[in-house]
Amino acid sequence: MKRTLIALFVFTFLIGGSVHIWGQAEPWKDVPIPPLHAFHPPQPKRIVLPNGMVIFLQEDHELPLIHGVARIRGGDRAVPASKSGLIDIYGEVWRTGGTKAQTGDQLDDYLEQRAARVETGGGEDSTTINWSCLKADQDDVFKVFQDLLLNPEFRADKIEIAKKGMYDAISRRNDEPDAIAGREAAKLAYGATNPYARVPEYATVAAVTRQDLIDWHHTYVHPNNIILGVVGDFDPAAMEARLRQAFGSWPKGPAPKDPEIAFTPAKPGNYLVEKTDVNQSNIYLVTLGTTRRNPDYYAISVFNEAFGGGFSSRLFSDIRTAKGLAYAVGGGIGTAWDHPGMLRLIMSTKSQSTVESIQALDEEIADLAKKPIDDVEIKRAKDAILNSFIFRFDSPGKVLQEKMLYEFYGYPLDFLEKYQTAIEKVTKEDVARVAAKYIHRDQMSVLVVGNTSEFDKPLSSVGPVNKIDITIPAAPPGIMGDQGAQQ
Repeated sequence: MKRTLIALFVFTFLIGGSVHIWGQAEPWKDVPIPPLHAFHPPQPKRIVLPNGMVIFLQEDHELPLIHGVARIRGGDRAVPASKSGLIDIYGEVWRTGGTKAQTGDQLDDYLEQRAARVETGGGEDSTTINWSCLKADQDDVFKVFQDLLLNPEFRADKIEIAKKGMYDAISRRNDEPDAIAGREAAKLAYGATNPYARVPEYATVAAVTRQDLIDWHHTYVHPNNIILGVVGDFDPAAMEARLRQAFGSWPKGPAPKDPEIAFTPAKPGNYLVEKTDVNQSNIYLVTLGTTRRNPDYYAISVFNEAFGGGFSSRLFSDIRTAKGLAYAVGGGIGTAWDHPGMLRLIMSTKSQSTVESIQALDEEIADLAKKPIDDVEIKRAKDAILNSFIFRFDSPGKVLQEKMLYEFYGYPLDFLEKYQTAIEKVTKEDVARVAAKYIHRDQMSVLVVGNTSEFDKPLSSVGPVNKIDITIPAAPPGIMGDQGAQQ
């Protein structure tokens, strides 16, 4: 009898069932679930130096480690199109080029002896420099960070290495169909020349000079343009004193202007990238989204989760599970920090179900009006958002990163604390309203990357087709050896 009961318990746990012995156990659905606790994350200390540098300090004594990052306004979107790729080179060579006192290779050796890091990088609207080290090595590593921040050298040999790496990446950018789809979808949503969509070419990378990197650094790296965050095992008073001593006398510089960016989505229609060496299609339905400043942001978040956000979403349940059409399917209304995100519905399917899959997405969009997201879907979406929310901010370092984002983009610093309450307040009517407001099939572009010879029907059966040429422009003479334009 004992062995029988043990076997029963093991079997039921393996299949995920419930155990009922002599009618004593309650069904799992009857287990009470208490409401989520109010969210009160540890708050970093915010300091503003007289020169305009903003500093956040966040204590975390769990491990004897210290991490710091400086985020500097100005990134790829401010670079002229003729020098696209400059920020990628800058972000790499800032570190590998070393300082006036030490080469990048010498810095490597110095930091490796201390199991520490000082790294740099570039992005679309900012550049960063960060350090990470043991508490005992903070003095030594911080000196490297400070020297690299103030006195980078951008050595010519490291610039050439960075360029060669970019040339190689350009030559291979048409290898992966999902990468092609993401790149070309951004061009359709934002406009081909928009800085959020453009890509470096051989000629634009070749045009970047060492003086360009020096000029960029002198233009953007000023204390009033920097947000510095430090998290770890330190005394906050001592750390504040150290940072004031290090940067307090640094003179303020001119504030660079944000670039004026035009968003020119492609004319709605059907767009095709022919790729004959694949047996599946990558499908995007795209147009412009909105920003997180939008009062609709919270309702959009719930809609996105319910409609295309995960394994229990409507798109996944209907198109992948019920119809068996997709390897992956999802998406929603994109919300970026300070520019419109990209509304996109994404699907990958076998070549032989390409047109059927597009039609299935069309049906799901049409059904939003006839069959709005219901209470069950709303509850499931909210639970998914709120139950995972805490894991996005389950350490002081993650909270610090989020607070720095709000500072950088000019959001209220309590944006994070209000998120949970705002999501809980979203109603079924709110979700229906944002779906009707933002999801318009006739305003979307359809992009397909695939092998047309294997499609179930011609793509033209859903409307006129515009073919996209993804041929890589040839490299200027002398920079690529025998490499030229590649597909």
